[in-house]
Amino acid sequence: MPARKKAASTKKASTKKSSKAAARVETGPVPPYGEAIRGAMVRGDLQEMKNVAASARKWVSDAQTALKQLDSAIKKAGK
Repeated sequence: MPARKKAASTKKASTKKSSKAAARVETGPVPPYGEAIRGAMVRGDLQEMKNVAASARKWVSDAQTALKQLDSAIKKAGK
């Protein structure tokens, strides 16, 4: 019985991109969770702490605005 050959398609299959990966939806900005904030404090880099704080403030403000818009849409839909 002849020896089995390694499939050349194995290498091709690993580099082939999945159609699901191409259809992946990107999400918006990731909110600065506590770990990012704590990490910046632990590292002690003042500029990084200022950047993380500004990012967190912006994210909270954006989330509050979106929540107000959602509440308004809920009220309109409930009428």
